[in-house]
Amino acid sequence: MSQAVHLALLGVSCAGCVRSIEKALGTVEGVEKASVNLADRSAHIEGSAEPQAMIEAIQAAGYDARLLSGDDESDLDTQQAAENAHLKKLWWQSAAGLALGVPLMAWGLLGGEMMVTTPGSRLAWAAVALLCLAVMVLAGGHFYRGAAKALGHHQANMDSLIALGTGAAWLYSVAVLAFPALFPANARHLYFEAGVMIIGLINLGQALEVRARGKTSLALRRLLDLKPKTARVLRKGKEWDIPAAAVLLDDQIRVRPGETLAVDGKVLEGTGLVDESMLTGEPVPVAKAEGDKLHAGTLLQQGSLIFEATGVGKDTALARIIAQVKKAQGSKPPIGRLADNIAAVFVPAVMVVALVAALVWYNLGPAPAVSHMLVVATSVLIIACPCALGLATPISIMVGVGKAAEAGVLIRSGSALQKLCEVDTLVLDKTGTLTQGKPKVVDAKLLLEGEIKAWVKALEQGSEHPLAAALLDWAGSSAPAPITGFDTLAGHGVKAMLDGEPLLLGNQRLMAEQGIDLAAVETDSEALMAKGATPVYLAKGGQLAALFALADPLKPDSAAAVAALKKQGLRLVLLSGDRQQTVQALADELGIAEVIAEVLPEQKAEVIRRLQSQGRQVAMVGDGINDAPALAAADVGLAMGGGTDVAMEAADLTLMRGSLAVVEDAMALSRATIANIKQNLAGAFLYNSLGIPVAAGVLYPFTGWLLSPIIAGLAMALSSVTVVSNANRLRFFKPGGKA
Repeated sequence: MSQAVHLALLGVSCAGCVRSIEKALGTVEGVEKASVNLADRSAHIEGSAEPQAMIEAIQAAGYDARLLSGDDESDLDTQQAAENAHLKKLWWQSAAGLALGVPLMAWGLLGGEMMVTTPGSRLAWAAVALLCLAVMVLAGGHFYRGAAKALGHHQANMDSLIALGTGAAWLYSVAVLAFPALFPANARHLYFEAGVMIIGLINLGQALEVRARGKTSLALRRLLDLKPKTARVLRKGKEWDIPAAAVLLDDQIRVRPGETLAVDGKVLEGTGLVDESMLTGEPVPVAKAEGDKLHAGTLLQQGSLIFEATGVGKDTALARIIAQVKKAQGSKPPIGRLADNIAAVFVPAVMVVALVAALVWYNLGPAPAVSHMLVVATSVLIIACPCALGLATPISIMVGVGKAAEAGVLIRSGSALQKLCEVDTLVLDKTGTLTQGKPKVVDAKLLLEGEIKAWVKALEQGSEHPLAAALLDWAGSSAPAPITGFDTLAGHGVKAMLDGEPLLLGNQRLMAEQGIDLAAVETDSEALMAKGATPVYLAKGGQLAALFALADPLKPDSAAAVAALKKQGLRLVLLSGDRQQTVQALADELGIAEVIAEVLPEQKAEVIRRLQSQGRQVAMVGDGINDAPALAAADVGLAMGGGTDVAMEAADLTLMRGSLAVVEDAMALSRATIANIKQNLAGAFLYNSLGIPVAAGVLYPFTGWLLSPIIAGLAMALSSVTVVSNANRLRFFKPGGKA
């Protein structure tokens, strides 16, 4: 049976590590899909393989992993504790490297002798060599162990580059110290400070990166913090405060003002105002009364409620949102695979470049050739570490997906996030997307005197038809008239007797069959139908008593949202199964030029495919239920959600607020996130493409300047910090603004 497994990873430091672990997991029998997230050092695996087999495969590749429990809050706490411990270790490792490296570098910069000139200086430098070796082992041992493991598996990674660079600097210096006669006098320069400084700077860069990276999971932490610890359950006539995890289906729960709901449920008693912004992004509280749905994590602002638990544990809307966010944050968009593919060949290529540069400097460079060769090779190896490249995509995805969740947009995958910004055609469903999905009486023309509301109430109070509900809302609290002989006429309406006279309510066919003259409202009826409304007639005693216009009204923000989407240059198509006249009237009101009406659900998918065959990138917005085939067929499916009915399986994105305005926000956030990824990738590529040639010495013939390995280490460390900091700008993104 297929299952999802989450692992926390240890020893992962660059894009090469990600590639190695994914490759190792791919060899495990039963693994269907494996995705490693460098940003939070985790792996998401789907398939039937045993977790222990996955962990063993990762260990065989030179890394380590541990199984996460599946409890979101516990897992995040575990990862956070591990990150804090790792950060603490990086701080002291950095301090150790810099505490020795800075004085040594300062000694050289201030004119101190950095060469072996006398027997006394050899003894002093021998002590320095041993001290540097101790610091390199204590503060940088993880680099050398990682390099050794990678070598044992015929692989190379970031650790390989650091180990080669710093190791070469130390070994060269020891060789000069031990056998100075083998080197020309001007080549007896010592580079002990380079190894410890590089290790100190890289650890410092990683510490700053880990600290900045901690902010990227704030959105998930905020979602988890919405889960209350306890619930007040009514059992055997008493109230009990129990852990939220112990609440059972059908339990009755009391919630008071200022308390957060522990589980999903349905109101049994009371009224109140509930803040559902965590689900919908909508700050206005929602009135709740008997029969209304409630969702875990929402806050009761006013009133008091008793509700019945309908969803507990992993089955609450909040739990599914958290699961969706976690999965999406760990996924990769197509643009992210570019970095993975480059990383697969990048480190070996850098080693070749370093070797070639060393040979060129040794054979063609100025004296002292050996010293120049060492400086160039070390600088190339250090500056080329692909840390920034590996972080460029996942760090932005983590922040972007979390930011979207805060705005009420649930994104299923990084791929969907990227596709959304490429969309040029937006197909809109009508009912429940542009309209409220609930017919209302939008106009009433009363022609007879009498208790018309009481007559309507009497005729419709037993009906479950949507139009009946609209008429009952119009009738309000009126007492029903005392009718007799009630009868439903399928496809026509209803009839009964009142005071010995026939009472009729229904469509034009019913009135025609019963001989009711509609001439007085014929013009009005045609005008209503032209506007997309449905006319309903009421007659008493053979005379027309009233004309009602029923329509599914637009959502308050639909017109503004459509106008904003048109401004973005999107091609808008209104797709509906409703009558052509009704759909066309709505399209005319909103200014949508393309209308496709009277189509069945399966035909909607055909429309989507036809648009795609024209070379269009198509997004479909629907309610996620009867539009499921079209949502699945679209390049990006966006489902209008509402609490537990989020339709995650059919759509790539779920709009929890149920408003078309959120589509504009989602597209803006998609563009901002992909732009951020491109900035990160461009910065990482530019850094390496410029840094490697400079480190190789291409500027030396023109400027006489050669890059120091220490400066290379500082630049490499800062590149990762820059990428993480740039991704964190997305946390301040506001629709309509800039990230």
